[in-house]
Amino acid sequence: MQVFACRASKDFACKVIDALNKLNGENAEKIVLGQLECTPFSDGEFQPVFNESVRGATVFIIQSTCPPADNLMELLLTIDAAKRASADKVIAVIPYFGWARQDRKDRPRVSIGAKLAANLLHAAGADRVMTCDLHADQIQGFFDFPVDHLYATTVFIPFIASLNLENLSIAAPDMGGAKRAQLYAKNLACPVIICHKSRAKANVVASITAIGEVKGRDVIIVDDMIDTAGTLCKAADVLMAMGASSVRACATHGILSGNAYKNIAASALKEVYITDTIPLRSEEGVDTSKIKVISMTDIFAKIIERVYDNEPISEVFIH
Repeated sequence: MQVFACRASKDFACKVIDALNKLNGENAEKIVLGQLECTPFSDGEFQPVFNESVRGATVFIIQSTCPPADNLMELLLTIDAAKRASADKVIAVIPYFGWARQDRKDRPRVSIGAKLAANLLHAAGADRVMTCDLHADQIQGFFDFPVDHLYATTVFIPFIASLNLENLSIAAPDMGGAKRAQLYAKNLACPVIICHKSRAKANVVASITAIGEVKGRDVIIVDDMIDTAGTLCKAADVLMAMGASSVRACATHGILSGNAYKNIAASALKEVYITDTIPLRSEEGVDTSKIKVISMTDIFAKIIERVYDNEPISEVFIH
């Protein structure tokens, strides 16, 4: 096994390696982050290069394909370099799979970006993909090779239970998130609230209404990602106006683009819990005290080890 990290996920990869070494025990040979560098050119082009042999190895390449598009291109080039250097297997570990919101033709003359990204990974030479909380589960079918789909419920459900909220309710921020909310509610034995939203345009919410008993409840909104936080903050404000005692949020991928930090700071949200699949960007003079990060690195380490040893992985998850 050799583990490498592209530039967008080096901190995440170092934590995964620490977790792998803990799993293997003190007497096992230590895994270290592989020597991979990315040589830039003055025109913005870049070239990943392995500074050690990968011949015959099972190579895990860790990279979230969050914007900009360079992160996806860097992963593709690194996979290609590993295959051309005679790696036995190349497994792309993609904590956040970008372009996943483009999973269908929801209007005329648009691309299906998730399928294109899957095709590009196959063309580059990936033998397997490991990712977390795809925007839609059926995206797994876009790949022509195995996909290990991890779920943040594995860390979020025990964490929510540890908060010991007496009047807990789980809320879906839109109709599409109802299935996810039902899963959380079933495992936490609490009611579900469904929010219904209409959009004026992409990233702009026109209105939100909530269905279910809200008054006096401690509500946690669950979602797969937070982008501008417009939907999330508006839903929190609506729930508080309907009499909720408190509103929190859990989301796997903290994209947090645009005015997301300011929106969260100014909203009725008490706290927002995200994972470390995407590194938090820094922003001067903005209050980020509401945002708490829960790590997924231990889960990724367990799955990497099991995939390498050809062991089953289903028992690790709360589906």
